Amino acid sequence: MQVIALYVSGEPNAILTPEHQKEIIRYVYNHQNEDGGWGLHIEGHSIVFSSILNYVTLRLLGEGPEDGEEKATARARKWILDRGGAVAISSRGKFFLSLLGVYEWEGCNPIPPEIWLLPKSFPIHPGRLMSYFRLTYMPMSYLYAKNFVGTISGLVKSLRQELYVMPYQEIDWNKARNTCAMEDLFHPFPWVQDMIWGFLYYLAKPILTRWPFSILREKALRKAMERVHYEDKSTSYDNLFLCCSDLLQVIRLIACWVEDPNSEAYKRRLARIPDFFWVAEDGLKLQLLGSQTWDVALSIQAILSSDLAEEYGPTLKKAHDYLKASQLQDDPPGNFHEMYRHISKGGWTFATQDHRWQVLDCTAEALRVVLSFAQMPPELVGERIETELHYFVPAIFFHSEFNIEKKRGVLTLGTRAIISLVDGSRTEKHKIGGTFGRQWRLQTTGPTWCYKGIACPLLIRRLEYEGQ
Repeated sequence: MQVIALYVSGEPNAILTPEHQKEIIRYVYNHQNEDGGWGLHIEGHSIVFSSILNYVTLRLLGEGPEDGEEKATARARKWILDRGGAVAISSRGKFFLSLLGVYEWEGCNPIPPEIWLLPKSFPIHPGRLMSYFRLTYMPMSYLYAKNFVGTISGLVKSLRQELYVMPYQEIDWNKARNTCAMEDLFHPFPWVQDMIWGFLYYLAKPILTRWPFSILREKALRKAMERVHYEDKSTSYDNLFLCCSDLLQVIRLIACWVEDPNSEAYKRRLARIPDFFWVAEDGLKLQLLGSQTWDVALSIQAILSSDLAEEYGPTLKKAHDYLKASQLQDDPPGNFHEMYRHISKGGWTFATQDHRWQVLDCTAEALRVVLSFAQMPPELVGERIETELHYFVPAIFFHSEFNIEKKRGVLTLGTRAIISLVDGSRTEKHKIGGTFGRQWRLQTTGPTWCYKGIACPLLIRRLEYEGQ
């Protein structure tokens, strides 16, 4: 997908040197399955989605339709065509092929940006979605509404011939909307979903693209990109860790380029791409999701529990330095509750501070380590971390517990009282918390830490710190 994004924006050679491209090609070939296709991951069975995207990647990087060991690209194409061709790719694949110009937007189910204009209390408002889906929906809805298509080059025209079992101009795109290969269909669409797609496709889409309703579309597009830019700036253009694929990075890159090819947002996002390159024995890939905080916290706890701490002095000092450097120093910038973000001051992310998205279990485990270090000799583990930020950690846990209880309709008196004490002035302001409200860790980590006696003493210390 990253190669497709760079090709569409006309920047493949600016980021990918010939050596980079060779290593990507080597990686793709190394993980081709014996049947000619590719899986969703390197050990997965072949699916149309992965097979087409990998085939397209090889072609965009200069491989021919008969290239590779034992004609690997030809075997891949045969596997794809035997499953119905590109019309059988899943919805996300249809989206990316449409951007490239190898598929038509008429063959995609609607992704209307107007949903951003609905009241926040509306059940399907994007602000109520889990963070992964919401952040993906922002640029996807923008690009869908723009009906953006990259330059139709000779290579794109060739792919139109290679990936379909019938002439491109004869394809029934309306029928293709809900066509999906059995290998890719992990969960069949319920009939209600098909009805909603049909309504949006046949009625809503034609209406919303005509005046005066087109005014609403322009407003919705501005709102979607406003949220894209907020997330970019608040995460140092480093927020692709939120998805376990490069989907978020790719569609944001294209959206910023479509909005303004000369914008600072596009240039800064483009500059971050090499930061995630990872060359290994099998070739080059994107290492999208670091787990530095999580790994450090758990490995240090293992060392401390072994009574061998003195033998790991240098390691403990480095771990301590990392946890001190990676603790979040503030909440997200600006009016972050309007952007469906959660309080984060004093917390830790899954990886580095740049990500800016605190994670409850990572915060809990990292806090556990630094509190253990505070009871150990500084000569062994280094200087103690400043405790001021620790006093804000209970607010993170209790606000999360508040949100999960509120969603269940069971708000205990104890939670009300603690929330009021911890952050009385901010409780109502930040009670949205929709970003993390659906993750299982909220239901376990917060209460567990309360019962372990960690959060409540910190709460008392914070109240003392603030003179209450």
